[in-house]
Amino acid sequence: MAAISVAGKAARPTTTPQGRGRLWRGVRRNLTAHGFLLGALLCFGFFTWYPMVREVVMSFQRTRRGRTTWVGLANVDQLLQDPAFWQAWRNTLLFTALALVFGFAVPFLVAVLLNELRHAKAYLRVLVYLPVMMPPVASVLLFKYFYDPDFGLFNSILRTLHLPTSAWLDSADTAMLSVVLASTWMNMGGATLIYLAALQGIPGELYEAAELDGAGLWRRIWHVTIPQTRLILSLLLLLQIVATMQVFVEPYLLTGGNGPQGSTTTVVQLVYQYAFNFNNYGAASALGLIMLLVLAGFSALYARLSRAAD
Repeated sequence: MAAISVAGKAARPTTTPQGRGRLWRGVRRNLTAHGFLLGALLCFGFFTWYPMVREVVMSFQRTRRGRTTWVGLANVDQLLQDPAFWQAWRNTLLFTALALVFGFAVPFLVAVLLNELRHAKAYLRVLVYLPVMMPPVASVLLFKYFYDPDFGLFNSILRTLHLPTSAWLDSADTAMLSVVLASTWMNMGGATLIYLAALQGIPGELYEAAELDGAGLWRRIWHVTIPQTRLILSLLLLLQIVATMQVFVEPYLLTGGNGPQGSTTTVVQLVYQYAFNFNNYGAASALGLIMLLVLAGFSALYARLSRAAD
């Protein structure tokens, strides 16, 4: 019996002061990590999820003289009967299409050009990325000066070349194109560097094999560069479509948000007008919800087509 009791005492686990210290440090470290995580979750929930849920609720409500009433789909009906709603969607889709032509293709071509150069690469990268580092308001105001029909840089160049000048922002035919050009110059630096990083990850043996087969520059781009960077191209295409459909700063500062004959009124600009010019927060929330559903549907369709292509 004495032997059994001694063995039982020997098998009983004991906690040393060193072990208790390690246990306490582990608990304290985990509490600190979870505390930081909880703070991030609270900030994300308060500043992101709460406004989204609040927007969904407000899209079915109407506030008049401090009284909020539930109106169902009346806000959506009001939007559908407003001609500005359809014009804003046409302008937004036009801006997105033009932004893809310039803002998606131009950065890729610039990245290919930088990748082919042998000298001054670092200097040119900084030069390309410089517009991104400038404050957006400063960049837009700079282009507003360039577009001035009397003293602007662009018309001065056209006069020097003895070419007809343009009204730029003062014409309904060129206002949206002018906004797209300014937006492309402001935002192309980030996409260019991402493309350049993807290009530098392509094995050089593929280009050497293409050159041995007699492929020129454009054939190397088509048969080697584009297939090897297809994932990055697809991802940036989706991100750019989502970003350009939410454009606000450029048309607001360049044309006041409307432009000649409403040619630069975008959906987000119309949301701003409903909320802060007309004090119709219900219609503004309903329009924001419609845009959210449109972008979510497009993203889901794009993801399905991408999986089918793979």
